[in-house]
Amino acid sequence: MKFGYVSMNTPLDVRPDVLARALEDRGYDSLFIGEHSHIPTSRLTPYPAGGELPDSYLHMMDPYVSLTLAASATTTLRFGTGVALPLERDLLALAKTVATLDVLSSGRLEFGVGVGWNAEQLANHRPDIAWAMRYRALEECVEALRRLWIDAEPEHHGRYFNFDSSWSFPKPHQTPHPPVLLGTAGRLGSQHAARWADGWMPTDVGLGPIEGGTLDKKVRLFHEATEQANRPRLPITMAVFGDPTPATLAHYRDLGIDRVVLGTARTDWDDPSTTMAFIDHYADLIPELA
Repeated sequence: MKFGYVSMNTPLDVRPDVLARALEDRGYDSLFIGEHSHIPTSRLTPYPAGGELPDSYLHMMDPYVSLTLAASATTTLRFGTGVALPLERDLLALAKTVATLDVLSSGRLEFGVGVGWNAEQLANHRPDIAWAMRYRALEECVEALRRLWIDAEPEHHGRYFNFDSSWSFPKPHQTPHPPVLLGTAGRLGSQHAARWADGWMPTDVGLGPIEGGTLDKKVRLFHEATEQANRPRLPITMAVFGDPTPATLAHYRDLGIDRVVLGTARTDWDDPSTTMAFIDHYADLIPELA
């Protein structure tokens, strides 16, 4: 099992290039960075983890700029969006940004995508996409992106995205494109991941507790869904909340989780001075749980 780390990517956090080098030196496999273009002050949508929205969400920097800096400082570390919100970006510009980043990193990008949790945020970008239709819209968005990355003269005419035959370069370094990891945990989202994504990126808290077998059952159901869709086994990257014990991480390894991504809601995650101690602590477990 591989180990990754997720950064909130605020101006106060450890710089992406410094953090990426530290992770690579300690045996981590990857660095992930999430995305929020803005947070509407209406706050009609509650924070999904409960309680007040952590202040760091208000100060997140652009993930693609930060990941470019991380890539330039490393040679083997993979890095990705955890997760990006493609419905809130211009499609043609996003295709070029992702492909450029993959080219400049010599094919080390993993494109984690999601629908987000903030209904007002999506409405600010795309008032034509009903909240209930966000998964279907994301599926079409990824389909259109794949056309732009693969086809010589791509075109797409769909419900939510439309462009005529075009030249769109560069093409990604990875063939046919960077893996698209769908960051979902609910039943509908996991079904979408099983049907069209290149990998699944749930949160462990979204899948339920280990105790009682809820998490294990949902992982098993995901693999069964991929089989029913006549697809090969898809890798699972699991975002782990808090400060997991070695026993919890060993359970995820034995369950067949391909990668755990640490750092979300960890102790003192709003205090960047604790970052290096955190990654040092879990780096000691990498040889044992690989």
